[in-house]
Amino acid sequence: MERASNLLDEALGLNGGGSGGTVVVIEDCVETSGAFVLHHLLKRALSGGVVIFVAFAHPFSHYDRILRKMGCNLVVQRDNKRFIFLDMLTLECPDGDGEKNGEGGLFELYGKIQNAVEVSALAGSKGNISIMIDDVSLMEVAANGSSNHVLNFLHYCLTLTTQFVCSLFVLNHEDIYSSMGRPMLILQMEYLAEVIVKAEPLATGLAADVHGQLTVVNKRICEGLWSSRNKMGNFHFRVRENAVECFYPGSRT
Repeated sequence: MERASNLLDEALGLNGGGSGGTVVVIEDCVETSGAFVLHHLLKRALSGGVVIFVAFAHPFSHYDRILRKMGCNLVVQRDNKRFIFLDMLTLECPDGDGEKNGEGGLFELYGKIQNAVEVSALAGSKGNISIMIDDVSLMEVAANGSSNHVLNFLHYCLTLTTQFVCSLFVLNHEDIYSSMGRPMLILQMEYLAEVIVKAEPLATGLAADVHGQLTVVNKRICEGLWSSRNKMGNFHFRVRENAVECFYPGSRT
């Protein structure tokens, strides 16, 4: 069981310690949600650092309920200033005739993230700060459909990962762009990412004890003796109420 529970961390390259400086992009689809990967990373990040969570998809209560089942109390973490929750569900980005457009709204959001990172770093959390975004597609909606504004915002966040050695984790829904091929936003996100995680349904169809498959591409370990073994991982997963169980195809009977 210990080996199975560590497969995801091994593929992400996190078993060696902290995740400082990592940029992880999670891609999922309607049939198979990848939110459980974000939940897993959130719990792990809170165990040794500060998380700045940008929520476009769900309110605080949603994540608190899920993480409580996983043995992590977000209310306590928030009160201890280790979990900084930025609720963007009510974000307003008026048209060009308003005081701020989509770009202005995201610029204001970046200012809040930058301030939170700086405060956390001054408090001694340097190297253990994580920025998490739960839905890039809804960020694009908030930016009035401008993928360029979203990309600019992500580039700004990347400067923080370099300056403060913090990590960036983002979730996006790949299949919402299916009618237009692979758009520039997804291609650019994959280019910027050091680790790409794709959650997909089983190629063979539904199974009672398997909820889907994960493909993890880790660009950070693409050189040296480990390249052929660790650059890409593919395994099945089952999401339980309090954890996710990962295992290699064919290892369960």
